[in-house]
Amino acid sequence: MPVAELLARTSSAELTEWIAYEQITGPLGGARHDVLNAILTAVVANTARGKGRASKPADFLPKWDRNRRMDWREMLAAVKQINRRMGGTDTTRVRR
Repeated sequence: MPVAELLARTSSAELTEWIAYEQITGPLGGARHDVLNAILTAVVANTARGKGRASKPADFLPKWDRNRRMDWREMLAAVKQINRRMGGTDTTRVRR
């Protein structure tokens, strides 16, 4: 889908939620392309290296979970921050 069509069909709030989700869980998609690319990068790096330790795919794999899980309040704060950065509006209601 072209970017213009995506933006016409998807709200800022929904895009913000998907961005936050991807930052927490890692890349979206059926296959984990980050893992496949890490394997390929390790192979290429090992063919070009000199003496020393061989590279492993884990050396090139992003760490998506940031070492700990966020609770729902932290996730909500992260989504709101991303939404603000993208110029979105916060339509949540404050409970009292």
